[in-house]
Amino acid sequence: MPAGDFNFTSIDGTPLPLKSFAGRPILLVNVASACGFTPQYAGLQTLHEKMGPRGLVVLGVPSNDFGAQEPGSEAEIKRFCETGFGVSFPMTAKQRVIGGDAHPLYRWIAAQLGEGGAPKWNFHKYLIGRDGELVDAWPSRVAPMSPEIVGAVEAALSDG
Repeated sequence: MPAGDFNFTSIDGTPLPLKSFAGRPILLVNVASACGFTPQYAGLQTLHEKMGPRGLVVLGVPSNDFGAQEPGSEAEIKRFCETGFGVSFPMTAKQRVIGGDAHPLYRWIAAQLGEGGAPKWNFHKYLIGRDGELVDAWPSRVAPMSPEIVGAVEAALSDG
């Protein structure tokens, strides 16, 4: 089952089917507003601005699963991201990303990578290729504009 078979609800409450991004690589990131890694929103926005026009989709998934660092409502999260970091990439409604009640896409990722592949903290990143298959994953400490992520995104954009 490719990632495009999964659906989210956007942070605005509208349907957000991943098939709407068909043929485009997706950098999926579970995010939180009150985390030591929260400044990574700036790097995610830069990645979106530089590589979005070439096809990359940066998709933020707010989650309160780690350290209760995303306690706000969708409206509060959206306002924080837009005013604090100028976020203009798509974001989902708040989701669980670990455990048995995690969003189905995150359960699919854990099944693909094994339990060790589930997010360990906020700002865990997954790259999904144009074909909807998982390409790579990076822990929170790897910044969005790091050579590892930028190189993998470049490769995914030139693939196909």
